[in-house]
Amino acid sequence: MRRPPVLTAVEAAALIPDGATISVSASSAIGCPDAVLAGIRQRFDAEAHPAGITSLHCINAGDMSDGIQGSNHLATPGLLKRIVGGSYPAGPSKMAKPPVREMLESGQIEAYMIPSGLMYQMQRAAAARQPGVLSDVGIGTFLDPRVEGGKMNDVSPDLVRIMEVDGREWLFLPAIPVDVAIIRATTADPYGNLTFEHEAAVLGTLDTAYAAHNNGGVVIAQVERMSEEHRPARIVHVPGALVDAIVVAPDQKQVAGITYDPALSGEQAMSLDEIDHVEFGIQKVIARRAAMELSRDDIANLGFGISANVPRILLEEGHGDAVTWVIEQGAVGGFPVTGKPFGAAYNPDAIVPSPDQFTLLQGGGIDIALLSFMEVSSSGDVNVSLMPSATHVTAGVGGFADITAHAAHLVFSGQFTAGRKDLVIGDGRIEIRSDGDIPKFVPEVAQITWSGRVGAERGQKVVYVTERAVLELREGSLVVVEIAPGVDLQRDVLDRSAIPLAVADDLKLMDARIFRDEPMGLEL
Repeated sequence: MRRPPVLTAVEAAALIPDGATISVSASSAIGCPDAVLAGIRQRFDAEAHPAGITSLHCINAGDMSDGIQGSNHLATPGLLKRIVGGSYPAGPSKMAKPPVREMLESGQIEAYMIPSGLMYQMQRAAAARQPGVLSDVGIGTFLDPRVEGGKMNDVSPDLVRIMEVDGREWLFLPAIPVDVAIIRATTADPYGNLTFEHEAAVLGTLDTAYAAHNNGGVVIAQVERMSEEHRPARIVHVPGALVDAIVVAPDQKQVAGITYDPALSGEQAMSLDEIDHVEFGIQKVIARRAAMELSRDDIANLGFGISANVPRILLEEGHGDAVTWVIEQGAVGGFPVTGKPFGAAYNPDAIVPSPDQFTLLQGGGIDIALLSFMEVSSSGDVNVSLMPSATHVTAGVGGFADITAHAAHLVFSGQFTAGRKDLVIGDGRIEIRSDGDIPKFVPEVAQITWSGRVGAERGQKVVYVTERAVLELREGSLVVVEIAPGVDLQRDVLDRSAIPLAVADDLKLMDARIFRDEPMGLEL
């Protein structure tokens, strides 16, 4: 059996030719091969090679707030020509813009935002030498070529197109051949077999390796350590036959802010008594009302933002194991982690490859998805991917479009207005003393991340949860179905929206227990 060489990061970067297409397996800090990406930049700064590369990221690589630069290592003129990503890195603060975003927003590089699940499928198609992917994920959204086509600036050529098969419209996304795969694992044995025992997710590492190997390319694996012993076959996720070079990075972090926690990799169980409750306030109010949409034994997807607090609401209410959470990075069951390490879970039942998780999500195999919103339009469109009145993306779409395509029940959570506000919450009611001056229910959203029109056509149940009102999408229109105790319907809801809102004939009050600083006695 061959033994792949163990190289420094700069030596491994020398395997990358000019003009190469590289695919990087990562999800923020989870599985990020940051040392190899840093080695590419070091080589370019010294030798001006590799030049003109295309970089593929099914999910964003890096977390600048934790010192992990990820795709920003590649963000320099001459090195990076094109980037295709499911999401993009956030800055270390709200005021700092990551270098890769500077380049794409200024038109220095071609750039695309493609939903993460579709990107994984494009990679599988490339590995199998198929022409691409046909999907209805993203119809009517920013991905649709009749809207934006997934392009992030004016210098990017068309990539996505409409195709008709048997009288039905589909989006066609071409497979992109991969020259170099950059992946990460925990351990490599002398033959290059890779195991992931300390990883919070395996992501799409095997598919990434296949895509490069089957194209006659190179697979570079970053690992925490080498083993002198042959790894047991049943725990090998990427066989050494696919691996061309190994880079050892003993200080690689498991997730952002956490060097290593065995409860995140499923090696040990931890007591959930250590989990803090959500602080009483607006976010807790919203998360409590969103939690009321759940039913016992649901298979539920969880998104970033306010919705990420829902598992802690259930834990506080004694329902910590009432639903099975599925996270796009691959965790099934357990307790999803909030904050920077989002995408991992404590005590997961299973950690499946992310492309397989997206098969479940895209096909509507879940009961409910709890997500967030930044803006909502009069037709129910949701924007989570582009800041209003700005040109730059947030974290991007990630798996949002994949998850929302066919989920039967969608719950979008967010505050009713943006901006500074003075709200008093307690004693079973809410008092709005002064309100935010930026409406979040608007005639048109800055970017359509989910299409209300398409959702209505597909018969999805759609609920929008805020701190003062609950709305539903009914026959393509927004309808206020609940208001909070203490809220004036006209002054605090209808007049604070930038669009007309219908009001249900059976308008109800939100449950007063939501607005008390004590366990609410939630029943599922």
